[in-house]
Amino acid sequence: MGAASFIAGDWGTSHLRLSLCDAAGHLLETRSGPGAAGVVGGRDGSRERAFEQAFASLVAHWEETYGELPAVLCGMVGSSIGWTQAPYVACPARPEQLVDACVTLRGGRLHIVPGLSCRNRLDAPDFMRGEETQILGALQLVPTLRNATRLLCLPGTHTKWVVLQDGVVREFLTAPTGELYAVLCEHSVLVRKPARAADPIDMHAFQQGLAQFGEFPRAQLLHRLFECRSRQLAGELEPGAADAFLSGLLIGSDVHGALRLLSDGTPTPVYLIGSSQLTPLYALALGSQGCESIEVDGAAASLAGLAHVHRCRSAEVALHG
Repeated sequence: MGAASFIAGDWGTSHLRLSLCDAAGHLLETRSGPGAAGVVGGRDGSRERAFEQAFASLVAHWEETYGELPAVLCGMVGSSIGWTQAPYVACPARPEQLVDACVTLRGGRLHIVPGLSCRNRLDAPDFMRGEETQILGALQLVPTLRNATRLLCLPGTHTKWVVLQDGVVREFLTAPTGELYAVLCEHSVLVRKPARAADPIDMHAFQQGLAQFGEFPRAQLLHRLFECRSRQLAGELEPGAADAFLSGLLIGSDVHGALRLLSDGTPTPVYLIGSSQLTPLYALALGSQGCESIEVDGAAASLAGLAHVHRCRSAEVALHG
């Protein structure tokens, strides 16, 4: 690994992760901070100043050691609740459009990656922020994504299904699968168990949920959800396993619906970009529906995407002085 060259950051709603990187994008150190929703403005109401202070305090040691460093940030930091708004780039979007549309701060040393927008397959407006950077990184990590038509899935609170064509983001579709899971776990009588990401999932119950969905794939999800409660009452499901059964139903439904809408009947692997907790669950759901998958680490993809933006912006500066 080389000397410190730039700072990469994923600044989401609830969490900030900053990474000190060398010129090749290798991780040297990390720091964590409050998410965009947790940055509170001062008495003058200046959120911009509050974000500047939060960022400066976290990188102060690095800049004292290595001097002023360029930085690239993605996520909700570029939203209406963030540091400054980075306008969405409309699909179809090429990777270089995202790089060119970055918003600059701190005298041009800090770049914020914009999000993407589209009119999805259901004729509804759709948006993403943060995932576009993972897509940029995946294009660097998996070069075959730059050729032909590819289907990506980025599991999360709001799962994104993305259609790539020769490396261009043509369209995407959002499914609030993770959010619905949390709401039903925490605020309904169906499960009565708080959803905690750190808890290990009951894989038997999860696969049972997938299997039950597969028995009646044409049924509306709304007509399946009460099973999380009724199967407990009937003694077919342990109370502590209801959350995993629910997850199987939800992810099974998410995968089934997305494949019907977006795969166009083409037998192709789905590229799963996300955490090691979620991508295996989606891989099982895809496999249960006869679809292969390839898993890509989400954190690595995000870092690779931020490093790609940094390289492109640095090359532009060097070219134009």
